[in-house]
Amino acid sequence: MARVFVYGTLKKGQPNYKHMINTAKGLAKFQGRGRTVEKYPLVIAGKYNIPYMLNIPGTGHHVAGEIYSVDDQMLQFLDEFEGCPDMYQRTLMSIEVVEWEGKGGAGEARAAAEGVVECFVYSTTTYPPEWVGLPYHDSYDSSGKHGLSYVLRESR
Repeated sequence: MARVFVYGTLKKGQPNYKHMINTAKGLAKFQGRGRTVEKYPLVIAGKYNIPYMLNIPGTGHHVAGEIYSVDDQMLQFLDEFEGCPDMYQRTLMSIEVVEWEGKGGAGEARAAAEGVVECFVYSTTTYPPEWVGLPYHDSYDSSGKHGLSYVLRESR
């Protein structure tokens, strides 16, 4: 099992969460909530209002999201879904645990107690330079006050 941190449309209550709970795509077990240890710019960009975490450590905010434990099948699905490695790149990042529900072995309990876990995160280094000038967010909600509702793939 791998640990994945999601900060955008795959979170609970967001437009693509349905994929996280679709066992035909693999298993994803909610572990808790967290935020990036380093600051990153989280922007909403493009004509479909997609959330992107720009891989510029030290700039922006500590980005909030959810931590999942996923099997290889779900990780492969997420790679395809996220357009990895062209649109997003899957990299390991340190995530500060804010709230932990995960149940597991001693390693899981120790990681949660220490307050920081390593997770795969889909961020991007391949973006137009003007995205750096967009507003930065510390958390994402498709129906947030930014007014930039995400456009589902089936509606594009």
